[in-house]
Amino acid sequence: MTVPFVRPDVARFLQFLNALPGPKVHEVGAVAGRKMSSAMRGVADLDTGPLATLRDLTMPGPAGGEIALRLFDAREIREPGPVMVFFHGGGWVLGDLDSYEPTCAEIARVLDLPVVSVAYRLAPEHPWPAGPDDAEAAARWVATAPEALGLSPTSLVLAGDSAGGNLAIVTAMALRDAPAAVPVIAQWALYPAADMTTHYPSYADFGAGYFLTEESMRWFGESYAPDVTDWRASPMAGSLAGLPSALVTTAGLDPIRDQGRAYAAALAQAGVPVSFREAVGNIHGFINLRKAIPSAQTDFADSLALLGTIVAQAQVAA
Repeated sequence: MTVPFVRPDVARFLQFLNALPGPKVHEVGAVAGRKMSSAMRGVADLDTGPLATLRDLTMPGPAGGEIALRLFDAREIREPGPVMVFFHGGGWVLGDLDSYEPTCAEIARVLDLPVVSVAYRLAPEHPWPAGPDDAEAAARWVATAPEALGLSPTSLVLAGDSAGGNLAIVTAMALRDAPAAVPVIAQWALYPAADMTTHYPSYADFGAGYFLTEESMRWFGESYAPDVTDWRASPMAGSLAGLPSALVTTAGLDPIRDQGRAYAAALAQAGVPVSFREAVGNIHGFINLRKAIPSAQTDFADSLALLGTIVAQAQVAA
């Protein structure tokens, strides 16, 4: 591999991160790892910023209990229209509503769309397929316009990053095969885990020293314990034909970069309208690192602008 391009602000953040003393997240277990991961928000990410609506909700879970949700909206009163359902990243082990609050708030402001963030069950306490079960249930619940939501969805936009990108794709496939109360008109997969059956070059090229490491990915996989031959774990194992229009965003220095590239190419081959953006010189997780990596804000804004166009076109075509 030739020496990759690394942006100056990315290089500074990686130098800081790789010099930190003490154990890594994957070395301390899920509970302590979640605390370490959540603590990064104040250091690495921007503030939530102003919103007209920021409200916590709950819905019945498919296995009993409840799923926590958080609603973000730039408006207090919303006419009928699309609603985004967002699934956070974190290897199906880490991540929560709080750590993704700045991200979802920015999406809601820029796209002028209500965003419902989903706190699906996490591994290892709840291994696969708890994540996709909860993700699908949440999308179906939002589609029914329950009174607790206070919205009148006419369509859904499914989005997520990393593990959440995987869940967005899987949910889009599930709702293609058994439609929800309203259609899914677009999907946004940010650096998604899309194909866990193939060993791509980026895994070796960027598996050490670039934030997301080979060791942490191995830990995530062992905790989540999926059947990687099943499309609900590895969506490229299933048919992609008939999926909604897609935006796929990747990071150039990401060990799972090539999974996102392969997913975008497979969508095009399946006849699905797809747009692709790669944040060259940036790392996995950049939408949560916009304070530590200021140039990541431009990457995020570029993808949001393109997604806005995709959603608008899909509404006309629906």
